[in-house]
Amino acid sequence: MTDTFVSPPPARTERHIATALIAWAAAVAAAAGVGALAEVPLPLFGGLVALGIVLPTAAYFALPALRRWAEGVGIRALTLLHIWRIPAALVFFAYGDAGLLPAEFVRNAAWGDLAAGTLAALAFTLPEWRAKYWAVHLFGFADFVLAVGTGLLLSLMAVPLMANIATFPIVLIPLFGVGLSGAAHIISLDLLRRRV
Repeated sequence: MTDTFVSPPPARTERHIATALIAWAAAVAAAAGVGALAEVPLPLFGGLVALGIVLPTAAYFALPALRRWAEGVGIRALTLLHIWRIPAALVFFAYGDAGLLPAEFVRNAAWGDLAAGTLAALAFTLPEWRAKYWAVHLFGFADFVLAVGTGLLLSLMAVPLMANIATFPIVLIPLFGVGLSGAAHIISLDLLRRRV
């Protein structure tokens, strides 16, 4: 696998992606700001998290322009994106220390994000080797499955502290960051599979 720059991504595609990402983050922030997300029943909240992964992933597979953009950006940049999970882990730890999230959720989500973000950062210190990207993306996606699964289970059990996950600013992690990163993992795994 080489991480050569195939061709510059079309500026129009980049603008559309940037606009969609800004609109997505702003919609989540606005919905949380007016309390709309706090009204979503907790079991359905997990569905919103999953939808945040499914929609951009489906767009990638359905739209050739998005696939060309991802190929142009390359696996290295898509891996670098996951370093954001280190500060996300610190936010989860802070909420846990303040008694605002269940300990089980913090244990699974925060420690997993810290490990996934650190693994992504370490990938840049290692020589170019395909296996390091496989490791980052398989581990990172498995972490999302565990964290989202834990959150959904605790929500189905009606653990009251899980309601805090729908408040601003932490809501940006599950309803924006997880969707973006989850889709990036799947896209990266597809690029690795296709040896792009």
